[in-house]
Amino acid sequence: MATNTHDPSLPIQTLTTEPDKTKPRKPLRLWPGVLLAILILLLRFIVPAIAPETIGQVPVAVVAVFGGLLASLAVLFWWLLFSRAPWLERLAAIAAMAVALFVTYRLVHPSIAGGAMGFLLPVMALPPVALTLVAWAVGSRRLAATPRRLTMVAAIFLAFAVFTVIRTGGFTGGLKNDFHWRWTKTPEEQLLALGEEPTVTLPATATRSGFEWPGFRGTHRDGIVHGVRLETDWTKSPPKEMWRRPVGPGWSSFAVRGDLIYTQEQRGNDEIVACYNLNDGKPVWRHKDPARFYESNGGAGPRGTPTLYNDRVYSFGATGTLNALDAATGNAIWSRNAAADTKTKTPGWGFSSSPLVIGDIVMVATAGTLAAYDINSGQPRWFGPNGGGGYSSPHQVTINGVTQVVMLGDPGAIGVNPSDGKVLWQYALPSGTRIIQPAVTEEGDLLLSVGDGNDVHRIGVVNGSGGWKAEERWASSGLNPFFNDFVVHKGHAFGFVGSEIACMDLKDGSRKWNDGNYGHGQMILLPEQDVLFVLTESGDIALVKAATDRLTELARVPAIKGKTWNHPVIVGDVLLVRNGEEMAAFRLALAAG
Repeated sequence: MATNTHDPSLPIQTLTTEPDKTKPRKPLRLWPGVLLAILILLLRFIVPAIAPETIGQVPVAVVAVFGGLLASLAVLFWWLLFSRAPWLERLAAIAAMAVALFVTYRLVHPSIAGGAMGFLLPVMALPPVALTLVAWAVGSRRLAATPRRLTMVAAIFLAFAVFTVIRTGGFTGGLKNDFHWRWTKTPEEQLLALGEEPTVTLPATATRSGFEWPGFRGTHRDGIVHGVRLETDWTKSPPKEMWRRPVGPGWSSFAVRGDLIYTQEQRGNDEIVACYNLNDGKPVWRHKDPARFYESNGGAGPRGTPTLYNDRVYSFGATGTLNALDAATGNAIWSRNAAADTKTKTPGWGFSSSPLVIGDIVMVATAGTLAAYDINSGQPRWFGPNGGGGYSSPHQVTINGVTQVVMLGDPGAIGVNPSDGKVLWQYALPSGTRIIQPAVTEEGDLLLSVGDGNDVHRIGVVNGSGGWKAEERWASSGLNPFFNDFVVHKGHAFGFVGSEIACMDLKDGSRKWNDGNYGHGQMILLPEQDVLFVLTESGDIALVKAATDRLTELARVPAIKGKTWNHPVIVGDVLLVRNGEEMAAFRLALAAG
């Protein structure tokens, strides 16, 4: 029988339980990252290119931006927790992104750095950076550690570097950015390169005859044009262009008297109040103030519209300058810094009020605070209570036979005695930018909205034994405008729901219909014809029936190019439109009879 023997000269071999240090690391778990990258491509880039501008009432650009952002954050979550990458690489990627973002902020164009209240760069850069991270992880998985990590850092910095060679002209109401190469000139720079066109003097009678549109949204600031009936078949009788010319940036509309039109614009470091010839668009005079307002979302320039009263034009600039100018010559009669007078800082989107004249007082809203001045001397008459923020204009109404001014501010809506600034009543509103003009129903109630897609509130204001009191009738999302004003007609309000036009019954706030695609445009009403004249955000003009059963578009043609938030004006048979790049006048065919 054989037995096991051991040679004592040989070493004894023992078993060991030490781990095998050469055991290969598990491969990267790539499939979640790849799926998320495909989702980013679909949401952020492919869907916006092929889908309509809205899904229901939600702009596709909003879905693209926030959907792409969430998917990109999911990529970072995958990379940190589920990718199986070495922890050094996981943390190094996040650190590289933070450093690259910090460096890129200091290299990008100011419009990118300040866009979306400073959040534009990270929001827009994160999807490309997330895609770059996934692509790098797939492409570098077989590289050695050192070149893999070096290429990771380089790829992340290159993804951010793309944003140093572009600029933005702001974004639309639907969050579509207007991107351009950084080295291309802005429309304002192109205008300045043309030099200053000489002014042409008109006879004094030019300001005393013809049509009158005294300022923002017309005589009563309600966007209603009385006494005009248009030919609605534009295939046979289209609008005929009278003239077209470049204009400095700004969201001002027009005031019109006789052969003269007035608007505000920015040119370099000067804020301009300009007068042009209605018939040919040639400049008549310019008043300059050494001021410039700029914010990335809306761009440069004044926001308010000049106001005509007697032989003067009153203007309020985006940095707070209130002017009284001779309407015929543009010579300054007096000027005040209303922002300094009320100790109000320039709000994020600039002072946006259009001056309001009542009797011998001209008043403006410095954000949510009213400031009233003597129209002859410019001396302060009174200042309202501190109303915080706001972008709407003071609105004159008559309630129970009493003239008062309605103003929106942080506390909500207030009614003010124009003679002394005393607050008569107050009504609380939800938070918002306070950017929509109040409207008045046929029964004398007020329609109020703070904008930002919030509800419309119908309130009744009464003066009883206990004083003035505001009571809510209803609140409704029948209209929920962002910054687009609405009009009232035959017991209904017509305005915007997102980019669609909507009709709301004023009895209860119910929505009758919403349809179409007009961007975040503006409208005016031709009441004798039951027609809405719409200027779309993209610069088209359209005629829409002011009907309660459905949307009926009667006509639509292109008018001007570029993002258009300015209110249109119709005086007689002349249409005036503008945006931050150009303005134009059209002759409209009037309906027979």
